[in-house]
Amino acid sequence: MSFALPADAASRPTPFYLYDLALLDRTLAAVQQAARPRDIHVHYALKANANAPILARIRQHGLGADCVSGPEVQRALDTGFAPQDVVFAGVGKSDAEINLALAADIWCFNAESVEELAVLNELAGAQGRRTRVALRINPNVDAHTHHYITTGLEANKFGIGLNDLGGVIDQLGTLPNLELVGLHAHIGSQITNLSVFGELSRKLNELQTWLEDRGHTLPHLNVGGGLGIDYHNPDSQAIPDFEAYFRMFEQHLVRRPGQQVHVELGRSIVAQCGALVSRVLYVKRSQQTNFAILDAGMTELIRPALYGSYHQIQNVTSQGSKQLYDVVGPICESSDTFGREVAMPETQRGDLVVIRSAGAYGEVMASNYNLREKAEAVYVG
Repeated sequence: MSFALPADAASRPTPFYLYDLALLDRTLAAVQQAARPRDIHVHYALKANANAPILARIRQHGLGADCVSGPEVQRALDTGFAPQDVVFAGVGKSDAEINLALAADIWCFNAESVEELAVLNELAGAQGRRTRVALRINPNVDAHTHHYITTGLEANKFGIGLNDLGGVIDQLGTLPNLELVGLHAHIGSQITNLSVFGELSRKLNELQTWLEDRGHTLPHLNVGGGLGIDYHNPDSQAIPDFEAYFRMFEQHLVRRPGQQVHVELGRSIVAQCGALVSRVLYVKRSQQTNFAILDAGMTELIRPALYGSYHQIQNVTSQGSKQLYDVVGPICESSDTFGREVAMPETQRGDLVVIRSAGAYGEVMASNYNLREKAEAVYVG
């Protein structure tokens, strides 16, 4: 395993989240190396991981912030992101959240419905402001990912349907406190079939032409994020192929002169730099199954329970012969399972187990179910 454990790992209380900041720095450098020559602006999606030390590194590498709640907007500002580098998306923004972002004069609201636009207009007027909006459209593009994290189909709750866009554009003309500056689309998460980004680009090309025919020229396009990672090979594929990802938009998206293109990447930036370190409480053997029962559970990493997702699991303290284990947590739910029939060296009480690729949607989704205390975050590199 190339992921470095801290020197005091054996004596440190478990479970804990472990973050490799050196790997994060290399990933961020790769992102910008691929994006900057193409003049693409990268916003980091705070929903993947909102830890202040991680956000500080991301800001230092010149990324903006993509937020989906008022507290995320506040965290971005508190961490030093400039308001002009902050965008605010989300299908259910509250009045308090909108007022917070308006008062901060963030760059743009990604608006998801005509009803939201009316509220934005009213609240902006009450503050004596005119605010920038991009219309989040639902392009009906299948991201070919898990149905829980698909967001760009007509059946999803997100965005404005293509059939409704004309009426929304007409309604904007009656909302004097809003300035239309762009289109926004986000079709899903953990996307590994890059061709869908080409399809998204073609949809945006058609929409731009349609809008221009109606007198609207847009200074920016936001193509969302969704680039996936390799959960099966976290060491050999620690940094995603950002070149191939950005090349899809370079080849298929028709940019107007001076038009900015924004992307919103989260998982692909932080997932591989994080791991969850746990200790084996018991090895329970039955006629059918060997259970390795950890002190970490779905309260620390809910993705396997929520999505049935795969994470590589490694026993890092045993050198015994390989056996198969169901690796489970202590929570009183049958879904509290990290992996079934996982091949690990012969495992015993006290062994350290590392669950990889937990830097995104791990700690940020943690809960105190069963009144469990939040696990500590440890940083190396």
